[in-house]
Amino acid sequence: MSWFVIIPVMFALFALNMRLYLAMFAAVIGYFIFFSNLPLSIAVQRIMAPTQNASLLAIPFFVLLGTLLGTTGIAERLLKVADLMVGRFRGGLGHTNVMLSTMMGGISASNLADSAMMCRMLVPEMERQGWRRASAAAVTAASSLITPIIPPGIALIIYGLVANVSIGSMFIAGIIPGLLCAALLLGTVWIVARKEGYQPSRTTRPTLGETGRTILGAWPAILLVVLIIGGIRLAIFTPTEAGAVASVITLIIGVFVYRQTRLSDIGQALSETARQTAAVMLVIMTSSALAWIFTMERAGVQLADFITGLTASPWVFLLVLNLLLLGLGMFIEGTALLIILVPLLKPVITQLGIDPVHFGIVMILNLSLGTLTPPVGTVMLLVCNLTRTSMPEFLRAGWPFLAALILALGLVTYVPALSLMLL
Repeated sequence: MSWFVIIPVMFALFALNMRLYLAMFAAVIGYFIFFSNLPLSIAVQRIMAPTQNASLLAIPFFVLLGTLLGTTGIAERLLKVADLMVGRFRGGLGHTNVMLSTMMGGISASNLADSAMMCRMLVPEMERQGWRRASAAAVTAASSLITPIIPPGIALIIYGLVANVSIGSMFIAGIIPGLLCAALLLGTVWIVARKEGYQPSRTTRPTLGETGRTILGAWPAILLVVLIIGGIRLAIFTPTEAGAVASVITLIIGVFVYRQTRLSDIGQALSETARQTAAVMLVIMTSSALAWIFTMERAGVQLADFITGLTASPWVFLLVLNLLLLGLGMFIEGTALLIILVPLLKPVITQLGIDPVHFGIVMILNLSLGTLTPPVGTVMLLVCNLTRTSMPEFLRAGWPFLAALILALGLVTYVPALSLMLL
């Protein structure tokens, strides 16, 4: 049980606001020094091992893709398409916000990037059209949670690597749960808009000419979504190849089609991609060594035996897991929990007969909810900072949207077909 000692130490370091990779690195080194006779060179080998995995190339490509979107003009044109589709509903810009996040989720891969972009593009306009700032911020934060689930979310890639599950399967499995979240959020926006008296963003039906011009102007963005999802689904290319091809096409669109991307924008995008990729890679490297320790100590098997001794029902296990993750997500960053818990829980779900792809979608949706809850909700903190909204105001305005997402979590958890029917 020496593996168990390093876990509370690691969580204590998290609580002291130490960076994720440093806390996990300390746990790994502590294990080798105090609980193992193995040389430290083994720890170095285990930390470096993930860098040899070619599938990790998908991460920088999709990070680059999401970073480039803000400079190409694609996001603005998708905004016009979204407004065309739902602007006439009550609370029109709230619906547009959700629709744009859904469409951008198929390209940007990052909920933080998505929420930051929406704060700049939509929140000021929502305020001008009568929305309270806290409500506009809450819609923006909640809708950005669609992004980790809709492919090509970075969380889908990380789970696939950690759980040794096909990344392509994770991409396909996230489509329907992501659309379910969007549908429930659209319904919630309508209810809130009716209660608060928010008006549509457009009062007339779009003409045939306007519809044609808007869709024609947004065809490159639509092409990207089809390219990423369709190409992977039809096995034309791997997720890594999809990210590379989509990044190149996005650059071509920004430079030669819309002519909005400057050389300085490309340099800034590459710099931001390098920074974000390095942060993710350091976490993956240290967590890989931690997972190796859990395997060596048979931690997953011991945990599986303990849980199956309490209950043999997969449904009870999933209920307890959801409650546990919702609680932990309030205090610990979701990526860290995903990387730490998956190696421990994989033997459990194997014994209980839970499909690992379905389990991955449940975990990702669950941990995404943690980004909306205090005290360490990253999306909540970012949106509150960018919109200058206090946390109490955000929480009062955001609870209906959080409730809608929890309902989506329940449906995805207990209706596995929502995740698996397209596979």
